[in-house]
Amino acid sequence: MTPIRLLLVDDDPLVRAGLSFMLGGADDIEIVGEAADGAEVDALVDRAHPDVVLMDIRMPTVDGLSATERLRRRADAPQVVVLTTFHADDQVLRALRAGAAGFVLKDTPAAEIVDAVRRVAAGDPVLSPAVTRQLMEHVAGSAPDTRRTTARSRVAALNDREREVAVAVGRGASNAEIAAELFMGVATVKTHVSRILAKLDLNNRVQIALLTYDAGLLEDEGR
Repeated sequence: MTPIRLLLVDDDPLVRAGLSFMLGGADDIEIVGEAADGAEVDALVDRAHPDVVLMDIRMPTVDGLSATERLRRRADAPQVVVLTTFHADDQVLRALRAGAAGFVLKDTPAAEIVDAVRRVAAGDPVLSPAVTRQLMEHVAGSAPDTRRTTARSRVAALNDREREVAVAVGRGASNAEIAAELFMGVATVKTHVSRILAKLDLNNRVQIALLTYDAGLLEDEGR
């Protein structure tokens, strides 16, 4: 099995050392580089070609949000997992909107951080849409009218079946659960999810959940 190539980015050398110790012990993870600031990330990604970047959100020169936004614009963008000390934080939400696959708290047990890296490398988000909605509601309250209007305009590009799948993703349903609910095969669900991501220029299922929240689709479903 080809190991997951991981880049660690945190301005605290003790945190990096701890993460390196925890993650370096996993047989299927290879730490290919470390950075102390977001300003170093692009060059390291060019050199080390990581599959996943574990990114601190707060750094002195270039923060994790800016570094994530830059990375996700690349054609060969690695997956990003944000490291934070806060359960609910506006910068975490902005990182998710920029394309981060999720976030983990710095005091998360080692086994859960290892699992998060594995899941993201496999294309799965590391937080459920339900957690994402809680974060958005805590930080931002109800979506401003302009964001809702924009989100609804984007969602209009989906056909009825894609919209049903998007709403189910927003509720946190797995592919198997969506397949059972909408009477289709799991492979068909995966195809619909891929089409939704492509049509709406999104990176992952977390962003689908964000968009369904912004567009008010989950509210519409509950009426």
